[in-house]
Order: sequence, then structure tokens, then C-alpha cells
Amino acid sequence: MPRLLCFGDSNTYGTQPVPAFDANLPRIEHRWPVVCAQTLDWDLTEEGLPGRTTARPCPVMGPHMDGRIGLFIALESHGPIDALAIMLGTNDFKAHFDASADEIASDVGFLLDVALSEDVQERHGGFEPFLIAPPAPFEAGILADEFAGATQKARNIAALYAAEAEKRDVGFFDAGSVIRCSDVDGIHFDAAAHDVLGRAIADFIQSEIQRAIA
Repeated sequence: MPRLLCFGDSNTYGTQPVPAFDANLPRIEHRWPVVCAQTLDWDLTEEGLPGRTTARPCPVMGPHMDGRIGLFIALESHGPIDALAIMLGTNDFKAHFDASADEIASDVGFLLDVALSEDVQERHGGFEPFLIAPPAPFEAGILADEFAGATQKARNIAALYAAEAEKRDVGFFDAGSVIRCSDVDGIHFDAAAHDVLGRAIADFIQSEIQRAIA
């Protein structure tokens, strides 16, 4: 079966909305990559790391949170793959990074360039990268201070991501068109949202593949 690699952060990993700092909640079982792969009837490789950014070493969680490092490792340690779904950018809106939406979108463009590079494509025998804009985060609950300013900064993130995808003729999907982040913490998705998103992305990937071969 074709293999899908999902590369992202805690919302790809399946972290539940966090109501308190001492909450010890189980990982969502039917997270969106699992639902997506099951809907497509594809094999799945999951690369979701809580705290991962597009291109920023984290002074709190460590330098390995830099998505540029993670993507190179993922593409060299897995494969061959037939499709890559990238959904990153939420953590870049943390206040201590002081990153603009334009900067974050540009960093996502670099990740697409990595995926489209000749060496990487040859290693996997060719694959389709897809860019997914995460739902815009907002200040809520215990993470409100950590993401101070995110509501305003993230307003146009989907349009900026779409532009980066269009520059490279890469399929684009706006997750915010079908779900929103939980009111519990303004960052994560609940189980129902994961189910909706997984099915929507599966439909999107299927339609993109059909369009490519038409």
C-alpha cells in the first residue's frame, strides 16, 4: 500500500487539550494521521513531536524542536514514502519566539523546498508533499500567556501558507476550514476535531492525487 508520512507537532502526535499544568492525559488514539491513513487505506508513518516548530530551536524544550532538523531526519530514516503531509507552525506563535506570520510561512516554505529537493525525491522514488495550515491558535486557558498575541498574529496564516504552496505547485489544505482549536487551551484539538480533520485530509489527498493523474 502507499505510505503517508505525517510530520508535525503535538496536534499530529495527538496531545489532548490541556486544562491544567499537572494534567496527565492520554494521547488521543484516533488522531488525525491515523484516521486519515485508515480512510485512505494507506500505511502510515507518524512524526509528531510536541513542541516542534517550523525552524526555531526552543530555549525551553531544546534545539531539537527545530523542524528543519526533524524533517531531514524523518526523510532519511523512513521510506520510501508516497506522500508527505506537513502541518506545523502553531508553536512558532509562542510569545518568546516573537515571530511574525510572514516569517513562519517563509520557514514552512523552506520545509517544502527540502521535501522537493532532488536528492530527497530520488531517495524515495518521488513523492507528493502536501502543506496543511493548522487552525489559528488563540489565547485561552493555561496557555494564554505562553501564546500571548497569537490571536492577532495568526489571523492570516492560512493565506500565507497557501501562497507558499502555490509558489511550489504543492497541494494545500486549510485545517481551519473544517475545525478550530479547543476553547480549553486555544492550541490543541479534541477527539471529535481529530476525526473530522483526518477524514477531510484523506479526501483532500485523494482529490489531489486524482488531479495529478488526470
